[in-house]
Amino acid sequence: MADHITIRTAPGTWVVRAGGAVLGETDAALELTEGDYPPVIYFPRDALAMAFLDASDTKSTCPFKGDASYYSIQTKSVLIEDAAWSYENPKEGLEQIKGYLAFYPQKAAVEMI
Repeated sequence: MADHITIRTAPGTWVVRAGGAVLGETDAALELTEGDYPPVIYFPRDALAMAFLDASDTKSTCPFKGDASYYSIQTKSVLIEDAAWSYENPKEGLEQIKGYLAFYPQKAAVEMI
């Protein structure tokens, strides 16, 4: 694992909301901290309403975490494009985040409840 990345179990219960709907709630979230960036909460896929998340064609590569796949959120009235990402096959040492999704804060509300 990259020396500047830490992953730990996020304390408490976390919820993600978008478009007026709760997309998921879990007490099994992970918190990933990378360098000076704010911590990012990752939700286990089985805690999310994946029916509202559509895989997009967007891909990116992080030199430390690997290749990211993106998901858009389909609400009743709008498509929120590339609102979440996932590392389907993260680099060695970061396997904990496999099967988890994280959300951009400007596209979905992630809060501890």
